[in-house]
Parts: sequence; structure tokens; C-alpha cells
Amino acid sequence: MSYITYNHEYQRKLKTTFIGCGGHAQRNIYPTFQYAPVDLVAVCDLDLNRAQGCARQFGARSFYSDHMEMLAWEKPDLVFIVTNCDDNFRPRYPKLAIDCMNAGAHAWIEKPPAASSSEIREMMKVSAQTGKHVGVGFKKMFYPANQKAREIIQSPEFGPLTAITARYPQALPPLQERSSVQKMQSFLDHIVHPHSVLRYLAGELESIFVRRNQTVSSGIVSLRFKNGSIGALHLSQGQSCRSYYERTEVIGDGTNVIIENNIRVTWFRRDRPAGDNGRAGNYFDGGVDHAPVFWEPEFSLGQLYNKGIFLLGYAYEVIYFTSRLLEGEAPEIGTLDDALELLKVYEAYQKGDEELILI
Repeated sequence: MSYITYNHEYQRKLKTTFIGCGGHAQRNIYPTFQYAPVDLVAVCDLDLNRAQGCARQFGARSFYSDHMEMLAWEKPDLVFIVTNCDDNFRPRYPKLAIDCMNAGAHAWIEKPPAASSSEIREMMKVSAQTGKHVGVGFKKMFYPANQKAREIIQSPEFGPLTAITARYPQALPPLQERSSVQKMQSFLDHIVHPHSVLRYLAGELESIFVRRNQTVSSGIVSLRFKNGSIGALHLSQGQSCRSYYERTEVIGDGTNVIIENNIRVTWFRRDRPAGDNGRAGNYFDGGVDHAPVFWEPEFSLGQLYNKGIFLLGYAYEVIYFTSRLLEGEAPEIGTLDDALELLKVYEAYQKGDEELILI
């Protein structure tokens, strides 16, 4: 059983400030501080009234409308940054994260972390110069369902990973629109989700091959990973809005694991063949040692494991990053290295369809 430590139970905490007091931040990120080793001392928003209300709501002692002023006065250990895009439709994170690192603070930024791989490289450069780390909010790397699947995949019983398929309902703009940051804004915002899962489960990507449906802007993406495994991503635009959004399946050698709706995990374990064709009479043959294993949370008890901020990875990504910093260790999940690959993937989509694109 995984037990969660509450904020007041930590012996040491990071002096923390926050840039951004919008809806997503207040719904999903600030509430995770109940379970993380952070001492929230100040918040900042361009709307000072909103910053004041957010500070009151989440217990910060000070509020600002200028992040540079906040950095100078508060001298935090860590800054969380959850903002919108600028007037040119580009994420604000690179400049803000660099400001924080240069001020002596680590930074945690939401996705999408940037609009280009060059901006990621610039953050990496400043991180190396200052010794400050940047965590990136790739929440799907922290979904309990995906973490369980990864545990299974890495077990000796699973064998080598041979193939992975994923589905995500994202529209792919036509090629003539992909050079426009404005028209690609939604695609950039969402494409990091399925690709972060693919990277987390299958490793570094080597190449992609894109085909697009013109009727509903869906797509099929063929993938090859550096470990030799193959995969496919279905950008399933056109599916019912009532359908569950995602389905991921990973195949090993005689075994496979399926993640449905991001909460339901089924592991089909390796078994011996059913027998001669036309002779097997009982599908229970094989015994419990070879039967599929199934996990799904219950929603009757008021447990942490069935709260949205845990099921959706928000709590785990914040707990992980802050705990690593307290231990004096660099994060290994949700990093700028992950961000660099995902922005290179985004840039590959911009280049065209129906051609092999090396990452």
C-alpha cells in the first residue's frame, strides 16, 4: 500500500512561491500542496485582486502582480508556474522559468513547456549554469494506471517490450496550417499527453510516420523506438465525446497489458497454448497463476486513491518533484530531457505527412 504524507507531517519544507492564479492552477495544482513538502509563502498573478483571493484561499502570506518583485523579496527555493500563452500564442514558461533559475530558485512548469525545441535547450543551458532544476507537468507519466503498467512492463515476467499502441482524440491541422503557432496552439497543448505516455512506457522515440484523414482531421502515426520496439498512435478525432478518451496497450512476448480510460489496468499474463485446434473445451484451463489480473479503483470510500488529483497524476507529480529536491537529487521523470523529445516530436508533425521523420 502506498501511504501519503500530509503537508503538516513533513519535518522539512521548501520555501515556495507560485506564478499564476487561474482556474487550472486553483483546481488542480494548489490543492496538491496538502500532500507535498512545500511552504507556500507568496503567489503572483497579473490580476492583483485574483492573486489576493488565491493567497487567502491557499494560505500564502503575500501576493504580487510582478513576479520579479516576488522573486527579489521572497527569495524562494522553488517556484511553481502555471500560466497561459502570450499574445503570440506561445507558452510563457521558458522566460519565467529562466527568471526563476537566475534568481536562485528551482522551477516547476506546466505543459506545454515551450513552442520550440530551441526554447527547451535554452532552459537546459540555464539549468546547467545555475544548478537549478526544472520539472515539467507531464501528468500522464504520473497516472497510477500508467505507473502500474510500467511496473509490469519492466518485470521479468513481461519479457521484452515489442509493441505499443495508444489512442487519443486529437485533431491534426492540415499541413498548410502547421507553420502557424496560433492554429497549432491546441495541438501543441494536447499532443504532449499521448507522447509523454509513449515515452514513459516505451522509451526514446526514433522516428514517426504520419497519415491524416481530411474529413475529421484524425491521424494514424507509426512509431519506432530506439530500443527496437514499434508502435502506433491513433489521433482519434471524430470519436464520440461520450467515449472514454484514451486506451493504451503494450505487448511483450506472450503477454500484454491494457490501460483503459486511464484507470482500468488489465494484465494478460503469459500462458501455455489452449491445446489442439478444436479440442480445448474450457477457457478456465491454465489455473489462476496464468489468469489475467485486473485493477480498477472503487468510488465508494473517501480515499485519496479515488480523488481526481491522484488519479490524474497531479498530486504525484508535485510530491515527486518536491521530494527529489529535498533529497538533493535531480528529477528523472517529467524533466527537460522529456520536454526536449516532445517538442522535437511536435516539430516533426509540423514538417509534413506521409514521410518518415527522424527525431
